Amino acid sequence: MRVLVRVLTCLLGLALVAGGALLAVEVAWTWARPVDGPLLVPWPTVRDRVADMTWQSTDVRVVAGVLAGAGLVLLLVSMTARRKDVALLDPAPGITVRTSPRSLARIVGVRVRAEDNVTGASVTATARKVRVRATSGLESEQELRPRLLEVVRDTLADLPLGNQPKITVVVDSPRDRS
Repeated sequence: MRVLVRVLTCLLGLALVAGGALLAVEVAWTWARPVDGPLLVPWPTVRDRVADMTWQSTDVRVVAGVLAGAGLVLLLVSMTARRKDVALLDPAPGITVRTSPRSLARIVGVRVRAEDNVTGASVTATARKVRVRATSGLESEQELRPRLLEVVRDTLADLPLGNQPKITVVVDSPRDRS
């Protein structure tokens, strides 16, 4: 959801920049050549159309409804786009401790990469899951996977996590391909 909020924010910003640029070009054109009329937007026609509208016009109500709906959608999307932190055990009453999934993944990744015969590892973590994908050139998955699973379990047991996440370990080894 956070990506969606960033994309929507970027699009809204680009729309405002485009509108501001259009207004600046129109104003500069009118100052330079007041007799020639508008450059891109037919302002006199727009002004006459808007002058005929009232607050009770169908067009005004439709535009207001669309804008209110778009605002509600943006509000709901931004409210659901919160950061998914990992809760740790509280050290004392009134103190709440949280960490980011990235920090949890770094801790696990450092321990996994320190193991013998591990040439590389990528770790993704959430509050519910920790996924480890390790590579090894010397050991097969059957040899290395149980050891890495134990290392990840021990690492997570050493941390004061509120809930123990599910652990998935996958080993990619050239020895398994033959």
